[in-house]
Amino acid sequence: MQFTAAVLRGPDTPFTIEDVTLDDEPGPGEVLVRIAGGGLCRTDLAVRRSGGRSPLPAVLGHEGSGTVVSSGGGTDLAAGDHVVLSFDSCGSCPHCRGAAPAYCESFAALNLFGGRESAPRLTDAAGAALAPRWFGQSSFAAYALVEARNAVRVDRSLPLELLGPLGCGFLTGAGAVLHTFAAGPGDTLVVLGAGAVGLAAVMAAGAAGVTTVAVDRHPQRLSLAERFGALPLPADAADGGGLPERIRRLTDGGARYALDTTASPALINDTLRALRPTGTLGLVARLHAPLALEPGTLDRGRLLRHICEGDAVPALLIPRLLRLWQAGRFPFDQLIRTYPLADINRAERDCDEGRVVKPVLIPAAPRG
Repeated sequence: MQFTAAVLRGPDTPFTIEDVTLDDEPGPGEVLVRIAGGGLCRTDLAVRRSGGRSPLPAVLGHEGSGTVVSSGGGTDLAAGDHVVLSFDSCGSCPHCRGAAPAYCESFAALNLFGGRESAPRLTDAAGAALAPRWFGQSSFAAYALVEARNAVRVDRSLPLELLGPLGCGFLTGAGAVLHTFAAGPGDTLVVLGAGAVGLAAVMAAGAAGVTTVAVDRHPQRLSLAERFGALPLPADAADGGGLPERIRRLTDGGARYALDTTASPALINDTLRALRPTGTLGLVARLHAPLALEPGTLDRGRLLRHICEGDAVPALLIPRLLRLWQAGRFPFDQLIRTYPLADINRAERDCDEGRVVKPVLIPAAPRG
């Protein structure tokens, strides 16, 4: 079948809207999904800085949502089901069997560097193969062929085109609070960076009754965090003892948890010093240089760990977040601005320049 997709051909080139072809039908355990919308995530844009590790040219996109068109069998999904797509995992390694698919032993291979060996490849108009499907999806397109394992059925009454970011960005921030930290009433949390992941953490913390401090250098992002219940703190606040002291004052002596979405060594060190004894700081942003920890930052039992995909099982957390949204306690839709897929380059610019928190790309209606 032939359809339209956004193709990234090189690290320094814009996306191009092209006709692509997928020859194969869904195999066992696979479904073909007509994409209703797909979130543009920083991980998609990081391909430009991967140094060739992520193969190009490629159809990116890993926060898709849409309608099942057909199934290859071996799954309870059927044509007409509405689904949110999340990351790929093998389903058979010890971590997958232990309900930790984000730590799948094949995570990098399946999602970043080549996908499943048997997965059919998209080809361009000249018949040249594009890179294997990205995060098991390649959802910057009108259609995506995915493992049913990655697809979470959702209620048909929900606004399907807006739900894709629940499969990664919002899942990561909310999962860090609700799963990794298991934070609840009486706990205190610092969120470094009020972008899509950070604000999802702020909203989840509010739903869980957690006192939250949001740190960012952009006043408009801090205003959003405050709207969702966080105490705003400018990243450059240095009066009265600097950032650690300001955090301690706002959290009555120190935070129990912290989540970093910035990869800023200075912010990470400052926030470690602001944690209570045995407090935990989780990292979700990829570090691009060695992280030098200052003396004393890990004293008194403080922990520093990486968090992948919010430690989530998507089939469990996505429905939970939707129930919170329906109850008015996780208003993720307020972070979204939609763009036609053809405007993906404008969406990327707006994201880079801070004009939008979460762009969602809407493919054109299929022809014929």
